[in-house]
Amino acid sequence: MPATSGETEFNVITRPLADRMRPTSFENVYGDEKLFGENGVFRKMIANGHIPNMIFYGPSGTGKTTAANILASSAGKTLRKLNATTASLSDIKDIVAETRSFYGTDGILLYLDEIQYFNKKQQQSLLEFIEDGRITLIASTTENPYFYVYSAIISRSAVFEFKPLSVNALSRAIIGAANFLNEETGKKTEIDGEALKAMAFAASGDARRAINLFENIARISDGIITLETVKNFLPDIMGMSGFDASGDGHYDLLSAYQKSIRGSDPDASIFYLAKLLSGGDLFSVCRRIQVIASEDIGLAYPQAASITHACVESAIRLGLPEGAIPLANATIMLATAPKSNSANAAYEKAAADVEAGKGIKPPRQLQNVHLDGDNAEQKGQNYKYPHDYENHYVAQQYLPDDIKDTHYYDFGMNKTEQAAKTYWDAIKKNMK
Repeated sequence: MPATSGETEFNVITRPLADRMRPTSFENVYGDEKLFGENGVFRKMIANGHIPNMIFYGPSGTGKTTAANILASSAGKTLRKLNATTASLSDIKDIVAETRSFYGTDGILLYLDEIQYFNKKQQQSLLEFIEDGRITLIASTTENPYFYVYSAIISRSAVFEFKPLSVNALSRAIIGAANFLNEETGKKTEIDGEALKAMAFAASGDARRAINLFENIARISDGIITLETVKNFLPDIMGMSGFDASGDGHYDLLSAYQKSIRGSDPDASIFYLAKLLSGGDLFSVCRRIQVIASEDIGLAYPQAASITHACVESAIRLGLPEGAIPLANATIMLATAPKSNSANAAYEKAAADVEAGKGIKPPRQLQNVHLDGDNAEQKGQNYKYPHDYENHYVAQQYLPDDIKDTHYYDFGMNKTEQAAKTYWDAIKKNMK
């Protein structure tokens, strides 16, 4: 919609562009193809006319609210939204009361954002209404729902993970935003390739952030957005001197960073940290360094994971440039720490057996057996409680029968794990 006489070059619209252009169908949603794609689960729900209770979890800007809006509209249900940070039981009761009115004729879809802020009693209050069908619940959370959502709600819901958007998906979202804004305002704003990648990269997987960033830059641009425009707009957050428009160089740097720490080279490690942070991507560094602490240092220095986590939390709170300081501390600490991948190697072996369908049933003594029925073939659980025995250890079978002699974990050749090996060798030898 072009600007009319008396209006400024940009329409004075208070709602953010990300809200103004919110998609009304999944054809225009940028995100995980498994959820939003042509053969995605949400389109299949619409095609089959079945909208179950659902829990959406994932970071901000990944399409949770948009998906709820589209699903409610397609099902012909009245959509009501609550945010658990401010809502109360009375708000839920008010919405339930609508089911007896004209608005609730076809049912009500309640979108409850940040459900993790509801306590157990508040979450329990929803059960009656989702079980009798008066309300279809879509709850969203940025936290792991299996830790924060009442188990009875999870058991009655389909759980979907919303993942951060890729740089390519964010680039498409920004192009869509530019087309929308051009049509809305009548102003022609163009984006060169490097600037497009830079904005997508800086959004760290968040579509809303990418679109809002574009809008803010577009409002001060002279018709074309260049990489220099982006640099000038966010000088403190995006030290763009090391930005690689192709994206491949960035992942090469992350790989070099991890391999340098794994190789115990503090000089190379700190260089690649500086190079990465010059591109402004605090999120990727924070994620990768926490992986390194557990994957490459692991049991050789178990405290490394918690120390690294504390440094990451500090970096996120500080932001750049000061956030580089705790990350530098963690980087040098990890590079100079002893190394072990024994736990990760053990997990990969175990995961391969799980994938192969082995070990379906734990041995009887480990099962949650409280009472044997009259017809039970075997009586008694026969579990040996290790704390009742000397050194808090007793030999018994723990793995399922079909893999009972399988060996996954080998002690690493480092001081910490070898000390544990010496201890357990002595204990278990005495028990034979």
